[in-house]
Amino acid sequence: MNDSKNDRKHLTQHEVDKLLAAVKGSRNPERDRCLLFMMFRHGLRVSEACGLKLSQVDIESRVLHVSRLKKGLSTSHPIRGEELRIIKAWLVERKKMEPVTDDLFISERGNQLNRRTAWQMMRKYGEEAGLLVEAHPHMLRHACGFALADQGADTRLIQDYLGHRNIQHTVRYTATNPARFEKLWR
Repeated sequence: MNDSKNDRKHLTQHEVDKLLAAVKGSRNPERDRCLLFMMFRHGLRVSEACGLKLSQVDIESRVLHVSRLKKGLSTSHPIRGEELRIIKAWLVERKKMEPVTDDLFISERGNQLNRRTAWQMMRKYGEEAGLLVEAHPHMLRHACGFALADQGADTRLIQDYLGHRNIQHTVRYTATNPARFEKLWR
């Protein structure tokens, strides 16, 4: 088996934690932590994350309205404790920038954060975190799928959560999870 830095398509939970920790002390730590955390927690594609609008984040109801791209099924996801704190911290900083846009994630110039910036950010934080793989944004989407499978989530539930129309795109997360065999041979 080839162990090239580019073979693996996802990050482990431990690597996600290291990536998020690497954000500390950066130029925009609240924004970057929020972006990366939400990409992981909701399995967002980089364009879905960069395209998020304030109106999709309902702080009062603790709900994120996810609009999927690539003909995916759009859904609403719960926003839980730690994530809520991270979002609120970013919104405080975002407000100081006095943006005139509804975009959730904005650049220092007040424009919508672009995909290229997210890619560069991910690569930089991956290196700073000492990850053994070359990190890119889609690894967070896959990390979400694997993390949900590791928690024992049903394949159909993961399919709905990630917005997959075809279950074949989802089975990779549960098929490689050794926990599914735990009850065999007892």
